[in-house]
Amino acid sequence: MSESTQVSRDPVGQAESTRAQRYWWDREAADYYTEHGAFLGDAGFIWGPEGWSEADLGLLGPGGVAPKGPVLEIGAGAAQCSRWLRARGTTVVASDLSGGMLAQSQAIDWAAAQPVPLVQCDGARLPFAEAAFEVVFTAYGVVPFVADSARVMREAARVLCPGGRFVFATTHPIRWAFPDVPGAAGLTAHQSYWDTRPYVERDHRGEVTYVEHHRTLGERVREIVAAGLVLLDLVEPQWPERNEQEWGGWSPTRGRVLPGTAIFVCGKPPADVS
Repeated sequence: MSESTQVSRDPVGQAESTRAQRYWWDREAADYYTEHGAFLGDAGFIWGPEGWSEADLGLLGPGGVAPKGPVLEIGAGAAQCSRWLRARGTTVVASDLSGGMLAQSQAIDWAAAQPVPLVQCDGARLPFAEAAFEVVFTAYGVVPFVADSARVMREAARVLCPGGRFVFATTHPIRWAFPDVPGAAGLTAHQSYWDTRPYVERDHRGEVTYVEHHRTLGERVREIVAAGLVLLDLVEPQWPERNEQEWGGWSPTRGRVLPGTAIFVCGKPPADVS
């Protein structure tokens, strides 16, 4: 964040938020990969800064079995999670709002015999037919960055087959009550958990360049239910002893006291066979 960046907590609409996210991730794609690529792996499936993988948690399918597909990843970034699934025989498509992030995926796959199929699109406006996928998922890639997150839930439900599963990881809502710093100062609440105004960064002209959105736990659940989905599980992964890394405001100091990630496992009810 530059010295000229202005930080605030105030409302930002869907269109302005989308423009800012595309701009920010296009610009930061290469640096983000340089900073976090080793942690994520080129073909790894990591659910969040705690470092728990899909192999550890087994959330995409009953019994932890990787789905056969078709599967859609939204907010895929460099498509590491999709690459992990593809290596296990899953038919998968990776999508992201940012062309810069998808270019990073292409750079990883440039010599691959079967690169991951990529689609550039907004997670709140999916260009796919109804009931096209067995599973839709995102590991932090969409939900925290969308003003109208209820629309993301509706779109995921629309493209899911009956009986399908939507799994998304996002910042745990309680973290918004605490300052985003990795040390002990990050353990003292300093603002209201119920203040759901987004975190906003603006440049010297006042243009929005980055936004992160907050919903309470209850609001998230209501969005899921309103989309016609069923909440199957809510996973709040603890910080593992093996992980001594910091990721921005995330750290062992905070992660062993406060939940940092919430993973919502949702199902689309099966078709009525009566």
